[in-house]
Amino acid sequence: MIKQRVLFAALLITATLVFSSIAEAQQLPPGKWWRREEVARQLELTRDQQDKLDEVFRAAANGLIDAKAEVDKLQIALRGELDRAQLRRQELQRLAGQLTQARGKLFERELMMLADMRGILNDEQWSRLRTHLDRAQERMRPERGNNQRQPMRPNQRPLPRRRP
Repeated sequence: MIKQRVLFAALLITATLVFSSIAEAQQLPPGKWWRREEVARQLELTRDQQDKLDEVFRAAANGLIDAKAEVDKLQIALRGELDRAQLRRQELQRLAGQLTQARGKLFERELMMLADMRGILNDEQWSRLRTHLDRAQERMRPERGNNQRQPMRPNQRPLPRRRP
């Protein structure tokens, strides 16, 4: 019985971490990316576009903060429940359901903000932003297998290859 509880807790924690990392991988760069000189230059953003992106961000900020706080609170509650000497399966299930809903709400709010921001960018700017995000995501991916190498960071020298 104890082994089942430990296995259940481990699976629940693993699922929580996996879903968190998936969600984070889908996000835009943190903060006001359109105000970063490099990004604004790459996308050729106008001052008017930057101001409109500020408006979208401000309009969505409180809702995003509240949704993220709800996810954080539920994660803490779930961890606390898992730390109990006697696990309460129904309570874990209830918290897991609430956490799933809260993450869905956060994702929906982020997606709607992204859709509003997308409406401000022209097709070429959107394409450039996607390329920028794809490159950033590639740099964040861990190395897979021995045959694939991670992209190098600026000012990083390649490691010598091993000979068989």
